[in-house]
Formats: sequence, structure tokens, C-alpha cells
Amino acid sequence: MSLTVRIRKKLSHFTLDVSFQTDAGFTVFLGASGCGKSMTLKCIAGLEKPDEGYIELNGRVLFDSQNKIDLSPQQRHVGYLFQNYALFPNMTVRENIMVSRHKDRAEAEAELREYLKLLQLEGYEDKYPAFLSGGQQQRTALARILMSRPEILLLDEPFTALDAHLRERLQMEMKELLEKYGQQVIMVTHDRDEAYRMGQDAGVLDEGRLTVFKPVKELYADPEYVNAARLIGCKNITAARCTGEHSLHIPEWGMDLQLRRTVPRNLCAVGIKAHYFGPDRQFVFPVQYCGTMEDPFETIVRFRFRSQLNTSSDIWWKIPESEKTGSLPDSVGFNEEDLLLLREETESC
Repeated sequence: MSLTVRIRKKLSHFTLDVSFQTDAGFTVFLGASGCGKSMTLKCIAGLEKPDEGYIELNGRVLFDSQNKIDLSPQQRHVGYLFQNYALFPNMTVRENIMVSRHKDRAEAEAELREYLKLLQLEGYEDKYPAFLSGGQQQRTALARILMSRPEILLLDEPFTALDAHLRERLQMEMKELLEKYGQQVIMVTHDRDEAYRMGQDAGVLDEGRLTVFKPVKELYADPEYVNAARLIGCKNITAARCTGEHSLHIPEWGMDLQLRRTVPRNLCAVGIKAHYFGPDRQFVFPVQYCGTMEDPFETIVRFRFRSQLNTSSDIWWKIPESEKTGSLPDSVGFNEEDLLLLREETESC
């Protein structure tokens, strides 16, 4: 399984410029609404045509602007699950699935029964989409795609319309199903938890540019850039600058830090995730508290370092229920390995 994409396409607000290669079973692209995620999928599927570039799937060229190759969506053997599932409203579940059959009817009927059982749609085969829940509609659309035996599945924010409980259950079910069938999957989402749960490789899209692309756990450990750090959920990001090979200055927090690791010369900010703070850390500083809020399994605390500028933002600290004590400490800090060093990449730095 291998997918290579190098495409450029001028859009109204920016130019889509995406290049990556992956042989991972599940690749996820994370980005805000309107950043070019869905357009990237449509270019791979052949629903949109890049201005220039190259797309290759499992050694087969789907698009090559230089050699004037542009296979039709049908020739690409790509399965595309749309956000709204695109079911035919005047067809039953059975008819929606069978519309993409690639075998004779007897073989397809046997395969249909397998998908109905696997996707928990038994008993719904004669119902129309209007009488299905969101989860049932999604599973019907997925069965229709699998029936066509695509070489790759493209999932366009498939869980957005579902409630939280159903979303998590279907994420697990879909991941298990696709791993069983050995399908290569490309999924786009704006949900950081969803990206982490589902992805093996992951990329971050920002206004049409693919800024980071790496294994998902590496991305969450080192997002590299400010926008990527925000997208993975880092709430505490502040400007910083390199002052030496192993030193940096954080103006808004009034701190100068000496690190063991090398500080990038083009450092523009640092970030600390909210659950990494604590009283028994490598770097500890006096603090003053601004407020607390109870969640079922954690307490959210807002605080400020006493050296912090008045004009800077409060800092967010999330304390798990298991780590709560009777009172909040007078000093709070962080470890070096929990400090994200974010490099210059866009003007937003």
C-alpha cells in the first residue's frame, strides 16, 4: 500500500500546496475548516483537478500534469465517504449498498449479508435513509464503498454529525473493520482526539499548506510549529526567542531557561500542554491563581507566574482527579521534555 501526492491548485483564498508519501494503513490530516483538507481528498479521488502535480497509488499513476494523465474517478478505484454520506434517498439500505456491486448478483448478495452483519445493519436492509440514525446512515455508506472493493478509502470528516458517545464507538468499530480488511485509509478531520485515535501517519494543513507530516505520536510530541501546536490542543503558547545554543528567553513569562537540548535558532514560541504542569517539576516558579473549574475527572486551574507580564494571558493547568490535593501549591512548573519548542514557519509567529 503506497500513496504519493504532489499537487498545487489555486483556490479563492490561497493556493493548495500538498506533498506527501505514505504507506501507512491509516493516514489522518488535521486542520481547521476551510484549510484545504476536503479539496485534497477530492483531488486524489479525481473529483477535482489540480493545476499541476502528480498522484500515484500503489504504483499506478492517477494524475500527472506533465505527462497529461488524468484518470476518471471510476478508473482510480477510490472509495470516497462524503460528510453527508450521499445516500440515495429513494433507495433502501440494500439498494444503496448493491448499487456499487462489482460481482454477479449471487456473489454480491452473499457479500451484502456479510456487510450487514459486520456493520450491525441486519433488519434495516429494507429501510430508507430517512428512517436511519446518523450512525446507521454512515455504516450504510461505508458498506456501499466496501462493496466496490476500492484500493483506498477517503473519509471526509466521517464522524462530525454524530453525538459524542456514538462518535467514539463508531471510531473504534471503523478502525477495527478497516484493519481487518487491510484497506489503506486517508481521513481528514478538525478533531485532534479523533486524529490521534485513528491515525498512524498524520499531517497538519494550514491555509492549503502541509506544514507537518510525520507519525501521529511524533506529531503530538513535537508539532514543530505554532499552528500545529494549537491544533493538537496546546493551550499555553507564548512568544520566545533563542539566546544561545542551549538557552532561551520567554518575555511574557519573564523567564530565562537553560536546556540540555539544542534550541533552534529560528525559535519563535514555546508551548506547554495543560496537563504537564505540577509542583514537583524541573523548572518551578511562584504563581498566583485566577480561578478554578471542576470537570467530572479533572480540575481546570487558571494561574499566572508572578514574574509574568500583566498584559499576557492566564495559563491553563488541568489536574487529574487522582492528583488532586487539599490545596493548590505556591509554586508550579514544568519539565524540559514537556516544553514544546516551536519554530518560525508562518507570519503568525
